[in-house]
Amino acid sequence: MAIEILMPALSPTMEEGTLAKWLVKEGDTVQSGDLLAEIETDKATMEFEAVDEGVVGKILVAEGTEGVKVNTAIAIIGEEGEDMTAATAAAPAPTAAAPAEKPAADTTVAVAPAPAAPQKDGSRVFATPLARRIAADKGLDLSAIAGSGPRGRIIKADVENATAQPAPTAAAPAAKGTALASGPTTDQVLKMYDGRDYEEVSLNGMRKTVAARLTEAKQSVPHFYLRRDIQLDDLLKFRSQLNKTLEPRGVKLSVNDFIIKACALALQEIPEANAVWAGDRTLKFSASDVAVAVAVEGGLFTPVIQDAEMKSLSALSAQMKDLAGRARDGKLAPHEYVGGSFAISNLGMFGIDNFDAIINPPHGAILAVGAGTKKPVVGEDGEVKVATVMSTTLSVDHRVIDGALGANLLNAIKANLENPMGMLA
Repeated sequence: MAIEILMPALSPTMEEGTLAKWLVKEGDTVQSGDLLAEIETDKATMEFEAVDEGVVGKILVAEGTEGVKVNTAIAIIGEEGEDMTAATAAAPAPTAAAPAEKPAADTTVAVAPAPAAPQKDGSRVFATPLARRIAADKGLDLSAIAGSGPRGRIIKADVENATAQPAPTAAAPAAKGTALASGPTTDQVLKMYDGRDYEEVSLNGMRKTVAARLTEAKQSVPHFYLRRDIQLDDLLKFRSQLNKTLEPRGVKLSVNDFIIKACALALQEIPEANAVWAGDRTLKFSASDVAVAVAVEGGLFTPVIQDAEMKSLSALSAQMKDLAGRARDGKLAPHEYVGGSFAISNLGMFGIDNFDAIINPPHGAILAVGAGTKKPVVGEDGEVKVATVMSTTLSVDHRVIDGALGANLLNAIKANLENPMGMLA
């Protein structure tokens, strides 16, 4: 039987993608796990694997096609010798100008954070389009099925012999697009600058996603802000001593490494703040999974360091360098930038004294870190001295963390950074 190969959701925020390159041609025989195509998502260019075997009967979307919506047919695969004319006619190639209409049931399985996405232990459930269709026909709950496909994805074989059971009723997804529109339209802006010399720069997938998610976050998340100045002199002295000791191993710790560690430990000290917003509830975590914003060409990534409270400073430094390097090369896998309960955005290395960061949902908070600068401060003895002071702002989701709890969290971060040796105890 001919099977439609649908545009996959290769990242949690992907709603459309660019079919960058086909790695197969019509008439090729493919097996499960074979590479079919390279697809540019909102975050990176990723390889797309086959999950069913067969012969490529028809390629419906040409290389370089942009704006291909998730779950639209891009190719037809069938059995050798099978007449796939009818299947091809029933699945016309999508166009970039097609209306941005979101598929109701199938997309919610693969795209996060749609409210109707199946969940298992708080994680999204991945399944192939064919497996989703079979599950829907049989009334199966995908969250109760173990996947045997690549990276644990549920495939056809997993659902064929499963026992039918009622699937959980999903809430209707919130309408997107119109509610988030704000400001003048494109035509209105172009008219404002009629006659002026300018260059139009098209938005890539990453920039579109950043714009949509952060607009939604700023409009829907009730932010409040807490600020503390942190003295860094003891930390800088301690860091210098450690780096001399670690020099033979080729390890050089940054201030950011200490900040990650300080935040991870603070989330353990104030466990009620180690939480995220999940629509009609909060999820409180035992481990400190800390996301760190990394600037890349055309946008930003927030790779997540899991179990950061358990890692040594040198391990944190090595992992952060690896994640940041692969983020800039567009080689991060989705699981490496999904999750976390807390984020750090450090613009101190750019000379920024202080700023307010926007929370990246569903995180409960994000710490904005400014530069360490020399300032006069009044010591405990009343004497004025010069100290290296770093300004920090904690942006907090009031649905998850109240004022006093947020203050305790920021105070714990400050205490860890001003007493760096204690973080090694």
